[in-house]
Amino acid sequence: MRKTLSVAMIAMNEEANLSRTLESVRWADEIILVDSGSKDRTLEIARSFGAKTGYHAFGGHGEQKNVALDLCTCDWILLLDADEVLTPELQSEIQQLLDGEPRYGAYWIPRLNLILGRWMRHGGFYPDHKLRLFRRGAARLSEGVGPHSTPQFEGPRGTLKHDMLHYAYPTMSVYLEHMNRYSSEIAQLLHQRGRDSKSLPAFVCNAVLNPAATFVYNYFFRLGFLDGREGLLLHLNHSVYIHWKFIKAWWLGQHR
Repeated sequence: MRKTLSVAMIAMNEEANLSRTLESVRWADEIILVDSGSKDRTLEIARSFGAKTGYHAFGGHGEQKNVALDLCTCDWILLLDADEVLTPELQSEIQQLLDGEPRYGAYWIPRLNLILGRWMRHGGFYPDHKLRLFRRGAARLSEGVGPHSTPQFEGPRGTLKHDMLHYAYPTMSVYLEHMNRYSSEIAQLLHQRGRDSKSLPAFVCNAVLNPAATFVYNYFFRLGFLDGREGLLLHLNHSVYIHWKFIKAWWLGQHR
């Protein structure tokens, strides 16, 4: 018997991305979108696709997504970001999986990221596996761990073959805005956990050596240079993002 599918999403001012995303899951049995106060056409677009919408004041990415999961009513859940799109091949793969008896209770999906106008296939950014498809009630996200919370699932997991497209950072301005915001969120967590790099050796290790080593590892050993000029920009700025996290945590520790 065919398993039904809920798509769970959160959004905030996503009118630029949302139509493209919802078009790729129009076939799902249910679309749940939890908004945190959009001022643009996000809700209008969601409702035009038949999505059930709700509001929840933003309390962190994990908390927000758990609210969306709790509103789902179908057998399985696909957790999707507003800037992610299922390719036709991935749509067919999920549909065929749910037409039968899935072997696993949760599945990793490979994700291909568009960054600075280029699809990144090297440097550790592909395949960017995300645990996004699971039986309802079988997984929840950790809360209070910053913007990169992952669904927690106990038991063996499968891996799907086809890509999910992530229109992550099409321009440099979008990339820098996100990295600034995310590094501030993670700096708060580092500060709360006492990782303020109080000593000079800790500061040098975290804020200088760690970013430099990350660049060398991803750009050279993981072949990030094969992604051309955009790959160079990505890995340079990703190392700057790591530097930001730790100097912001240090600043909080010095001025608490």
